Amino acid sequence: MHQYNSVQRMLGCLLAIVLSTAIPIADGNAATTENFMAKTTADLIALCNTDPSQSNYIAAIHFCEGFATGAYQYYLSVAADSPTDRYVCLPNPPPSRDSVKAAFVAWAQANPDSLTQAPVDSLFRYLGTTYPCSAN
Repeated sequence: MHQYNSVQRMLGCLLAIVLSTAIPIADGNAATTENFMAKTTADLIALCNTDPSQSNYIAAIHFCEGFATGAYQYYLSVAADSPTDRYVCLPNPPPSRDSVKAAFVAWAQANPDSLTQAPVDSLFRYLGTTYPCSAN
């Protein structure tokens, strides 16, 4: 448990250092160059919600999915060392990546206070409330 808390504190400190002012969700579902810095949940949502007609759609969607997948894989690695600290448990079979992405975008937009927060924090707040271990 101490190792997990140390990692959480370290990630929190790193994110606090990187975190700057919030960038609003881009109009017209077009991600901006600044969104790729992923400083806030609004940035990640702008990337995840980029319209397929936009010129940077492929880069934005791959960034969105890579960010979320990497964060979740790291969580699984840390949770393997401390199973009692697990709080996200996907059902079997797990939901599709597209359905989770769409639901996360909807959740973040319905929770505007999350938009100025670190994207990894919002992502796991969403996952923890949507897929809690106690429900499995």
